[in-house]
Amino acid sequence: MYEWSEEHQAIIDVVRRFVDEEIRPHLDDLEHNGVPPFAVLRKFYDVFGLKAMAQESFKRQLERKISGEESVVERRGGNDPALTLIPTIELCRVSPGLVTTLGVSTGLAAGTINKLGTPAQMERWALDLMTLDKVGAWAITEPDSGSDALGGMRTSAARDGDGYVLNGQKTWITNGPYADTIVLYAKLDDGDAEEMRDRKVLTFVLDAGMNGLEQAKPMRKMGQHASPTGEIFLSDVHVGRDRLLGESEETKGGGRQSAKDNFVAERAGVAAMSLGIIEECVRIAVDYAKHRTLWGTPIGEFQLIQLKLAQMEVARVNVRNLVFMHIERSKNGAVPSFAEASAMKLYSAQAACQVADDAIQILGGNGYIAEYRVEQLSRDARVLRIYAGTDEMQVVAIAKDLIRS
Repeated sequence: MYEWSEEHQAIIDVVRRFVDEEIRPHLDDLEHNGVPPFAVLRKFYDVFGLKAMAQESFKRQLERKISGEESVVERRGGNDPALTLIPTIELCRVSPGLVTTLGVSTGLAAGTINKLGTPAQMERWALDLMTLDKVGAWAITEPDSGSDALGGMRTSAARDGDGYVLNGQKTWITNGPYADTIVLYAKLDDGDAEEMRDRKVLTFVLDAGMNGLEQAKPMRKMGQHASPTGEIFLSDVHVGRDRLLGESEETKGGGRQSAKDNFVAERAGVAAMSLGIIEECVRIAVDYAKHRTLWGTPIGEFQLIQLKLAQMEVARVNVRNLVFMHIERSKNGAVPSFAEASAMKLYSAQAACQVADDAIQILGGNGYIAEYRVEQLSRDARVLRIYAGTDEMQVVAIAKDLIRS
């Protein structure tokens, strides 16, 4: 059975200390005052040497790309996947939005460039995203294509000499308002009669400030206020072939497969995010149940409160075991199937929402105000059942994979 090692626990303690000293005191700025999260994330990277680790990781990936090797799981190089998930868990105990912002920039945006791009494109854009020197966005979702992200996509790329002209709109784009670099998916419009939903998907890299590219201001959201979200508008944005990832319309894997692979990674990562939320809600609820008295008795002595605490702990153990299983398999280079990743996301996201709601109920009126933070964690957890595919789409993905196997 996988468990945190002494080294892991030491890292957890150090990261938790940073969170307590550098993030908790500034939560109101991130949550309510519109302060962008990038400064604190860059400090986090500097303190823990994550920037240097990202540079080394990039160097290895670039060398493999130049040598023509097939893509391999980065963790096979002897790296411990737990070292990536521990910061995710600990940051999510206090601000899941920070993880969303970080994961999209260093994971989805940079990862797509590294997978599909040429060595020159990797050097041009990916390294700065991996080190957080620049902020990245991953733009696939559109107003009318949320759960049908690829089939319902309307953003178009029309050939224009040796380049393309991009038109369309993207929405709910994490980091969109502040992104320096945008990885954008578009349907090829080559003038034939092929149905729009069946057209080839191409992937481009855009820079902020390009003519015809508009990045709207941050949206007002229910939760994850520490993660800025916005719309992106494209009006006759002219791009050269150098901005088409792989510089070919026939890039191996293509835009569709790239998006699907990213969904697998993102869905598995939601389990680690959920664990952080659950652990913090359990901690707060248990502490409150010990010290809050009613009729002269700690409320933790009442059976209905005990039932909620027990159910919260069951969820914590289950989600923790999903995370541990993912770490153990990843160390051996195993990647979860689409159905497995979807199952992890479906269960863990629902568990995080239920545990956060139970924590609010245990705290009563105190749970409903901002001071105790469980109301924030409840709001932040809710989007886990929506982004990277809604609960309903996870059910479809799991069932289809089972039926086809």
